[in-house]
Amino acid sequence: MLGYSIIKDHEIDILLEDIYRDYGYDFLQYSRASMKRRINRIMTNDRLASFAELRFVLKDNPAFLQHFVEEITVNLTEMFRDPLFFRQLREEILPQLGTYPLIRVWIAGCSTGEEAYSMSILLKEANLYHKSLIYATDINPRVLDIARNGVYPLSQIKSFSENYIESGGKQDFSKYYTANYEWAKFNADLKQKMILSTHNLVSDTSFNSFQLILCRNVLIYFNKDLQERVFKLFDASLENLGYLALGSKETIRFSGIQHNFTPVGDQKIWKKLYTL
Repeated sequence: MLGYSIIKDHEIDILLEDIYRDYGYDFLQYSRASMKRRINRIMTNDRLASFAELRFVLKDNPAFLQHFVEEITVNLTEMFRDPLFFRQLREEILPQLGTYPLIRVWIAGCSTGEEAYSMSILLKEANLYHKSLIYATDINPRVLDIARNGVYPLSQIKSFSENYIESGGKQDFSKYYTANYEWAKFNADLKQKMILSTHNLVSDTSFNSFQLILCRNVLIYFNKDLQERVFKLFDASLENLGYLALGSKETIRFSGIQHNFTPVGDQKIWKKLYTL
């Protein structure tokens, strides 16, 4: 059985330099602790006995490179995760955004799409969906394919439904999906205002102007310098008086953009101040 700490810290640096130089994927400023855990898991699951073997396979096998990138970037998520956060969106934030003629929402690091579908449901129930656009982006093409399909294990629906109710949902949650054997397929109309696309928070630039940006439980995998770069990207992408939402363990406190925002409630949501 392969041990846990297979790859050494200096070997991670070499590996990430290889990947950046040869393929353009920049993981150099990802949290080393998180990166070490994920690489060790890849080596164990794929039965790679040494750093040298992993390095060779990455250089020699493009299919394995794609597998590596997918495993490094995948994040666990669920619909209406942290229900009190979605309750605040429902009760406080969406009524404010409803005054806009068009609402543009960016879900950065959307993973397999559960948060994007949650946002579609919130907007529908607030009668704002018809004038909204949801841009759901991720670096990982495989998880975007799952998001496009909108099909999730039926075993997860109970927790999704409980989260929905706790977030203030009043409808029968089953109206939003069709169950088929072991799977639940969410209704196609929940994707009508959803644009799914690859976007690399590390290297790509701003691509639109938004009233609401959600990037939850992504930045915890980045080091401070990379977090700062992403915060500046969000600041540049967010309209005056727009809202930025982060995960429960993430904050803009002590960042370079802190002075541009004011906290709203206690669910890691900040409002951008009006600046000329």
